[in-house]
Amino acid sequence: MADDQAFLQRAVDLARGNVERGGRPFGALLVKDGEVLAEAVNEIHQSGDPTAHAELLAMRAASRALGPRLDGCVIYASGQPCPMCLAAMHLSGVSRAVFAIANEEGEPFGLSTAGIYQQMALPLAQQRLPVLHLPQAGATALYRRWKELHAQG
Repeated sequence: MADDQAFLQRAVDLARGNVERGGRPFGALLVKDGEVLAEAVNEIHQSGDPTAHAELLAMRAASRALGPRLDGCVIYASGQPCPMCLAAMHLSGVSRAVFAIANEEGEPFGLSTAGIYQQMALPLAQQRLPVLHLPQAGATALYRRWKELHAQG
């Protein structure tokens, strides 16, 4: 628990520094076996990239050394991870996420992703963003071919 507090404080400190430099109040670090592998801040304001969240940037940096699997890693984030970041954590095998500021606390400042979580919990047909499944003849052969090549390699 003491390590969690120290790592989480570092994420908050990163976020504070980012605010002072004109950025958004989000910082994150990725830790494995007590060692910080990567630190990042939200860079949307610099890059214009809507996916430049602190968590994703830390994961990308660590993946350059570890590869796409981040099993055994812990993400420490200043704010509650958004659905995009949380999905990336699941997909990459991150073992745990710890955050300092919950969506409810960020809501008065316009810094909550609770509405996105609510939308994504709905069936696709009920979500605000239209998502259309339009099957294409033979398209699943692409998956079959990938599996054939993957099984050989």
